[in-house]
Amino acid sequence: MNFLLDPNIWIAFAMLTLLEIVLGVDNIIFISILVGRLPQQLRDTARRLGLGTAMVSRLLLLVSLSWVMGLKTDLFHVFGQGISGRDLVLLFGGLFLLYKSSHEIFVEVEATEEKASPETHPASLKATGNKLFWATIAQIAVIDIVFSLDSVITAVGMADNLWVMAAAVVAAVGVMFFAAKPIGEFVDNHPSVKVLALAFLVMIGMALIGEAFDMHVPKGYIYTAMAFSLAVETLNIRARKQKAKHARHTAAKET
Repeated sequence: MNFLLDPNIWIAFAMLTLLEIVLGVDNIIFISILVGRLPQQLRDTARRLGLGTAMVSRLLLLVSLSWVMGLKTDLFHVFGQGISGRDLVLLFGGLFLLYKSSHEIFVEVEATEEKASPETHPASLKATGNKLFWATIAQIAVIDIVFSLDSVITAVGMADNLWVMAAAVVAAVGVMFFAAKPIGEFVDNHPSVKVLALAFLVMIGMALIGEAFDMHVPKGYIYTAMAFSLAVETLNIRARKQKAKHARHTAAKET
């Protein structure tokens, strides 16, 4: 128990927890987008399963640290560029994220949602909802592995104690459990923010593809751009609400 009195342990734990929370922002956005397409009664369950999958995948990768670090070894070369297992995971993960985000933007901006007809049998609706639910969980699991891999490799570079890293992962996911629902509801209730969040995911997908080819894009740049864009859109939302309130007030006066 003496290690609990070591301030270096607590500093490492605090830094790693903060790192995991920051690196989990894109994961929360992705989960929120996918969960928003599920029936209302399934969203909380899907959100919990998605975050639980993220925690399990991170812990499993931590347990198999030697294998994870071995993924950085080049498997083959393409035009003089070494390609490792990590590069392949990031490449396919980035392509998947790019495809999924682009498709969701198209659905949100151009396509119309298919609505079930009144004649649709409740059993059929339930089966469709369950199918969509498990498809959503499968997609979350795939992208969780990609985000977890980069997160774990970064964590290994910051700490040597496996238990500190595992505790930081659990603490960070605990924070995300509380943050995911309000973030998801905010994104779902504001279509413009939803499109902005999807644009963020496109940018992150491109960054992952770049990382696969050793073109490092500092996460600080991406998160700063995200924060600035979100701040501007928050001001736009507030301005629209004020205009709508003023219009209602003016209409009430005229009547």
